[in-house]
Amino acid sequence: MAWTGRLILAVAMVLVINHGSAIAQSDETQSAVPFEPLRIPGGQLGTPLSGVLTIQPERLFAESAFGKRITQELEAEGAVLTAENRRVEAELRAEELELTERRSSMEPEAFRALADAFDEKVQETRRTQVQKLREINQMRENARREFFAASLPVLQGILLDSGAGAILDHASVFLSAESADVTELAISRIDAVLGDGASLEDAPTDQ
Repeated sequence: MAWTGRLILAVAMVLVINHGSAIAQSDETQSAVPFEPLRIPGGQLGTPLSGVLTIQPERLFAESAFGKRITQELEAEGAVLTAENRRVEAELRAEELELTERRSSMEPEAFRALADAFDEKVQETRRTQVQKLREINQMRENARREFFAASLPVLQGILLDSGAGAILDHASVFLSAESADVTELAISRIDAVLGDGASLEDAPTDQ
């Protein structure tokens, strides 16, 4: 009974894996796209409303066309992994039940050898599924890095148009005027330049 409980626990660990989801990085620079002049409430083009602007990086990525595409792709990858985890769990539970039923008709040494082999199989399966989850999470991190690298020229353009001295992470600013947040403006400009970012995957990279 102790052996069976140990295996059930090990099998259950396989489903602990939650679905998380590859974007090749590109050094291609984006061509200039004409924009309407920057209008910040209370300020004029080239005259900063304040010395700094703020931006919300998570919202910038999540609400951009690029970020939405990546989220959809990774959710699809995660759904596949979740279905695979359930299938694997069912197979392991069936194998465990069969092995348990054979226990009474086997020599202890022979049963122990099979039990140890099954236990190793469970652990190896868990390691494999965890690695797949890590790969999905790494895809997201790679996509985020690519997104922000490709967005940098657009953000620099906003900084230049506003006449401000810096763009800071909104979360790190203790207090700022609402009009200093340029996240929505940045999303619209980035979407105009990058679209959903799919074209970056096929862009040539420097060797």
